[in-house]
Amino acid sequence: MEERTSTPLSGDAMERKIDELLQAVRSADPAELESIKSLIRKKVKFFDRMSLAAILLKTVSEGRKREERAERKPRQEKKPIQPVPPEREEQKEKVERVFPEGAKTLYLNIGKMKHLYAKDLSKLLQTELGITRDDIYQIRVHDKYSFVTMSEENCQKAIDKLNNQTINGRNAKVTYSEK
Repeated sequence: MEERTSTPLSGDAMERKIDELLQAVRSADPAELESIKSLIRKKVKFFDRMSLAAILLKTVSEGRKREERAERKPRQEKKPIQPVPPEREEQKEKVERVFPEGAKTLYLNIGKMKHLYAKDLSKLLQTELGITRDDIYQIRVHDKYSFVTMSEENCQKAIDKLNNQTINGRNAKVTYSEK
């Protein structure tokens, strides 16, 4: 087997590399990380996991050094940013949705912070009210509250059935939106 001779990273450089990797962990897809962690739990003995992490860090840092030594292409000049023509600017404006006559919007005091998402809210409304997905015109879920737009009849049903019901561990308050 061929021996590798490489200069180890200095302490400061290694700390910077660890900080970069931690930042990458924070911004990575949790589902993807979970599948990798599961594979590591399956393949690597518990007491070998830190050694594996050290070898991976060393490998990554060596790869970075090789990249730095490779010839660098000269940078191309960036084109200056052109102002947007007025006709295209009009297209960028937000298009306001038009709802059928008699549509109302409900306010719900639960949002993403209580792990309520549009898909979950849609399913809840469909099962509780006996309506279809097409009966719900729009769902907007914010951090602490949500808005649901549907027919006035379905809104009244939702107020009657969901008000004071516990949803994701929180007592729901459902009212007509003031918008």
